[in-house]
Amino acid sequence: MPVSIKSQREIELMTEAGRILAIVHEEIEKALHPGMTTLDIDRLGEEVIRSYGCIPSFLNYNGYPASICVSVNDEVVHGIPSSKRILKEGDIVGIDAGVIYKGYHSDAARTHGIGKINKEAEELIKVTKESFFEGIKYAKEGHYLFEISAAIGRYAKERGFGVVRDLCGHGIGVNLHEAPEIPNYEMNRKGMKLRAGMTLAIEPMINAGNDQVDWLDDDWTVVTRDGSLSAHYENTVLITENEPKLLTLLK
Repeated sequence: MPVSIKSQREIELMTEAGRILAIVHEEIEKALHPGMTTLDIDRLGEEVIRSYGCIPSFLNYNGYPASICVSVNDEVVHGIPSSKRILKEGDIVGIDAGVIYKGYHSDAARTHGIGKINKEAEELIKVTKESFFEGIKYAKEGHYLFEISAAIGRYAKERGFGVVRDLCGHGIGVNLHEAPEIPNYEMNRKGMKLRAGMTLAIEPMINAGNDQVDWLDDDWTVVTRDGSLSAHYENTVLITENEPKLLTLLK
């Protein structure tokens, strides 16, 4: 499938989709506290999304039953919100969300600590976010896609963390998942040359232990095989002729 180059109008719509999603993440982060359930997070996220006239990208996507993916501790991604899953002091929680604004998607994820967390968890969250920013140093027209991948994986691996290989980032636009796939580790080829107007969801998924993961029986929730903590950080990125634009971060 060819990678779509967005028109100026499409970029404007995706920029607004990204801005709204950044607000959704800010509202969720402000609300997080010990004692809330992962279903509380889902309900709040959906409420904020719909308050801007948007549709949750994830709700009923390939059968996913919620608006916000909420992944706790050893859950890597795609955790299903539940009234029985109660956050406690010291947990870390990955929040992955997307919105549809006038037919265009945005996608972003953040990992937060609940109350006071230990040093290992702090370092994992920090390195996961930093690995994203290492990657997007290469998210410019004329560079190659897998330069991004290599930079992400190298940064996390050099700091002793496991880089998930079974999941990857993706293109995004009128569809939540578009070409190309974007691994978070070094490939033995360069990949496609980046062009201005491409929109990419770049999303390191980094484990405190090794890179191995499993799927739970719900067919959605991905967990670390060794039970170690996992963190996730993602933004929707617009490739330009100069520096990339992060559509899901408020300036």
